[in-house]
Amino acid sequence: MKLENDIALAMRLADAAGEVIRPHFRSGLVSERKGDATPVTIADREAEEAMRRILTAEAPRDGVIGEEFGTQDSSSGRSWVLDPIDGTVSFLAGRPIFGTLIALLVDGFPVLGVIDQPILGERWIGASGVATTFNGAPVRTRPCRQLSDATLATTGPHYFDDHDGGHFMALAARTDHKRMMMGGDCYNYGLVASGHLDLVCEAGLQLYDWAALVPIMEGAGGTMCDWVGDPLHAGSDGHVLALGDSARLEDVIEALACDH
Repeated sequence: MKLENDIALAMRLADAAGEVIRPHFRSGLVSERKGDATPVTIADREAEEAMRRILTAEAPRDGVIGEEFGTQDSSSGRSWVLDPIDGTVSFLAGRPIFGTLIALLVDGFPVLGVIDQPILGERWIGASGVATTFNGAPVRTRPCRQLSDATLATTGPHYFDDHDGGHFMALAARTDHKRMMMGGDCYNYGLVASGHLDLVCEAGLQLYDWAALVPIMEGAGGTMCDWVGDPLHAGSDGHVLALGDSARLEDVIEALACDH
């Protein structure tokens, strides 16, 4: 029953964020630059504020870790991780491939995650021990017979430094690189979970960028880990892999040849 209540709360958070975001989409909204030079808009901030208000009222002992307003400590061992608009660049460009990410961590590990695309009305929900759903229907990743058949996605090569970029390109060369997908942010992970892509590889991610994705991927039959195959947790360094077919993990790790 507790898990059902947490999923229902996560859905209310996503609904609240979407209500804020939709009126701003393709509205000519201006952005500012944060300290790390990434863009932020009033939609990002207001959507996170809307979710935080609900959590304050309904889960006051739980912590909150948000991209825009930082960390509120937990007294329950549980923390909600919020990224109101993952893919603000896509949002500003009018491309509906951004998403609201909502995760629940228990003792530092993700146990529940939501990807919500409020413009298209698409929502993936994953939780420990249950099947991932897309708009209420179960989804599964697809098999990948060999790495050379894999369709690889990443937000963009310019997000890698020179060192990580070399490892990424080594992996890309082993996949079906003529079908490699650029752009997509969190949306790519939903597409892996639904069996439309095979592999996502990214670096430099923050906890709020990936925490929601782990339960979604695992509940659909896939795997998420770092670049050496270790499980992701609150202390992970931001090197992230998502695979639809876990049988290809050793091939991916070998192709990356990474010492992280």
